[in-house]
Amino acid sequence: MTAPRPEHATSAATSARTTLAEVAASERLRIVATLIRTTGDWDLAEDCFHDAVTRALTTWPERGIPDNPGAWLTTVAKNAAIDAIRKAKAEHRATERAAREPTPEAEEETVHDTIDDDRLRLIFTCCHPALALENRVALTLRTVLGLSVAETAHVFLVSEKTMQKRLVRTRAKIRAAGIPYRVPPPHLLPERTAGVLAVLYLLFTEGYSSGSGSDLIRPALADEAIRLTRLVAQLMPQQPEVLALLALELFQHSRATTRLDAAGDLVLLEDQDRSQWNAAAISEASRMLADAEHTLHLLGATPGPYLLQAQIAAEHATAPTPESTDFARIATLYAHLRQVAPSPIVDLNRAIAVAFSEGPDAGLALLDTLNLDAQLGEYHLLHATRADLLRRSGRPTDALPHYRRALELAPSDPERRFLRRRLDELGAARAE
Repeated sequence: MTAPRPEHATSAATSARTTLAEVAASERLRIVATLIRTTGDWDLAEDCFHDAVTRALTTWPERGIPDNPGAWLTTVAKNAAIDAIRKAKAEHRATERAAREPTPEAEEETVHDTIDDDRLRLIFTCCHPALALENRVALTLRTVLGLSVAETAHVFLVSEKTMQKRLVRTRAKIRAAGIPYRVPPPHLLPERTAGVLAVLYLLFTEGYSSGSGSDLIRPALADEAIRLTRLVAQLMPQQPEVLALLALELFQHSRATTRLDAAGDLVLLEDQDRSQWNAAAISEASRMLADAEHTLHLLGATPGPYLLQAQIAAEHATAPTPESTDFARIATLYAHLRQVAPSPIVDLNRAIAVAFSEGPDAGLALLDTLNLDAQLGEYHLLHATRADLLRRSGRPTDALPHYRRALELAPSDPERRFLRRRLDELGAARAE
């Protein structure tokens, strides 16, 4: 650890804050999951992680950024947990518990919990079927994705106080019901699969498009989601939906380096440099998708939502040019997806595919038929889509109010800058 000279204190503080923000975002899940395993206390784990971050804010600018910032945060957080346990006089109970003979459940865990990854244990625990679905989602958003209580409350449209109580009750139920902190044995995996895959895709989506603030993309979070999905695929190699989710994530993440330009501005799919897409990731995703389709055929099952989405992503990722993309097939796949997993977002994406296949007016007509405003009225991409299709159909004046509404609702800085550019372009076009 190298201490900065006094005249560089300001730049050292800025550098420390920047590094801390990056490390905290990428390491939070691992550290919190480890602390939950070692202490069995969910609240303590969160508190100790935040204590470590707070200490780093003051220590790193003075003493320099440690050589391994993630390890530093882990050590400080663990020490804080130990201190807290000692103060609560819980150390004796923890020691006593550790000295007991293994319970049947613990023996079962020793046999089956072959993947030593605390983050995966955390996700499987959050998705335990003994917890109500809305509580699983809330706990996942708070603990796995690291949303604040206020942000989690906003998702559920409840007050922060209500959400805090719900989280406390959920953690208390985990303790009271003795829900084990583990990856379950094989015979219990199927009942958790859908929930775990949903959490992994939620984690990936937060990395792929974080949805707020200055960063549209958080590659480290997306990488972590892919890593965890690989682990689940090791556990369940014959599950088509697991393989399909891995393929879907790899297809989408293959474009990560081209989605923003050097200035951090958004680059649309049709404008991206396809030669810079990650060919190795696309190749692996294609193999995963083929394996998923083959397994599905052997099982005689019907395609699930992740397989259909992976097939859609494959059409985009393997088309050599934007013009050669088979949007008619993509529209058909979205129609199938609508039957399997209906949602207004799927309807919106189908309308876009129809627009690129049959023309913008066909997409606009479908949007009008679907009447998505009631469900997606506050979703910026609905308004951005309508604006874009109107622009492409030669109606810039009609597009303007929809671009303005999209700008009002856009959650991230790159998206806001993109929409302002579109408005400026249309304004210039009107003035000519």
